[in-house]
Amino acid sequence: MKIKRKERIFICGAGISGLTLAERISSKLEKEVLVIEKRNHIGGNCYDFYNKDGLLVPLYGPHLFHTDSLEVWNYLSKFTDWIPYKHKVRSNVDGKKIVPIPVNITTVNELFNKKITNEREMDEWLKKETKCIQNPLNSEEVALSLIGKRLYELLIKNYTKKQWDIWPSELEPEVLRRLPVKKSFDDYYFSDKYQAMPKEGYTKMFERMISNPKIKVLLNTDFFDVDTKNHDLIIFTGRVDSFFRNKGIEPLQYRSLKFKFETLNKQFFQEVAVVNYPNTERFSRITEPKRSTNQKGYKKTTIIKEYFCWGKEPYYPIFTKENKEKYEKYAKLAKDTEKDGIYFIGRLAQYKYFDMDDAFKNALDFFNERILLKYERKI
Repeated sequence: MKIKRKERIFICGAGISGLTLAERISSKLEKEVLVIEKRNHIGGNCYDFYNKDGLLVPLYGPHLFHTDSLEVWNYLSKFTDWIPYKHKVRSNVDGKKIVPIPVNITTVNELFNKKITNEREMDEWLKKETKCIQNPLNSEEVALSLIGKRLYELLIKNYTKKQWDIWPSELEPEVLRRLPVKKSFDDYYFSDKYQAMPKEGYTKMFERMISNPKIKVLLNTDFFDVDTKNHDLIIFTGRVDSFFRNKGIEPLQYRSLKFKFETLNKQFFQEVAVVNYPNTERFSRITEPKRSTNQKGYKKTTIIKEYFCWGKEPYYPIFTKENKEKYEKYAKLAKDTEKDGIYFIGRLAQYKYFDMDDAFKNALDFFNERILLKYERKI
């Protein structure tokens, strides 16, 4: 039985894309919006909460905000104050050494007993280690061209397999094309101009974004159980293959994760917020939220062990040649629905990996370039 609604603008999904568009439509167009969310909370995979010990923890693993976009920074700053935070990652190599990620001078010196001191020496070392591959055909070739075989096998190969359940040689080049390399001692993971964490967490920020009374949210509700026939506009941010599930195309693959939370009676567990375990342990990494949230006065800390799995909440598109070919078929169907006022946007709907700031920017651009113009023409 369909749930009947009087609203004419529907948004499927209460994650970054859906909530950003709900906020823009309600505030700029002054129209009522219904957001439909199958989970029991807003915020998508960025949802965080305070556990029984008062520690702010992310339910779906860490989300570190960083951007070079002043537009995105100014937009979000309307809904949150910020805590300065610059992200660091370490890799626990075979339980013997803990080295910085991205690869930098310290990484090489520690792993190979070198005494590199400057960018020129690091550049020379990398030239000897790496392969000259002009057009990498897969992610393994990307890694070999960026850091060489030894670093790849110590830090990346098995870690990637843990994350995706697929060897890098089977993944499209874009998966590891994001792999940063630094020819200095800089051990910060990102280099963006703006790096910070929402002072009260992402959930509180999202709550402020949708505080407009013109926005209604239905939680624990499947989009396909809601009567949207008489719509003016539908924005679908869920899995594009779920929308077209009856079209005879094989489903797309998405990477899922499961988490094991442990609260410990100690101030801190590890020296940085994220430590990778490329070659040992079943989990891929341990994250410690307290390192990034700047919570003080707590004698306990929560750590999160992260494991790959299939079939749970979809996190990231799995970029293989087969999946990309399937997505092209879905993309054509999605394009055809625009004439009916149905649009697909976001990581799951566009089958694309977005950093957080890219997801916000994507939604803001979509509103400015498509939705705003659509309604201006009507006026």
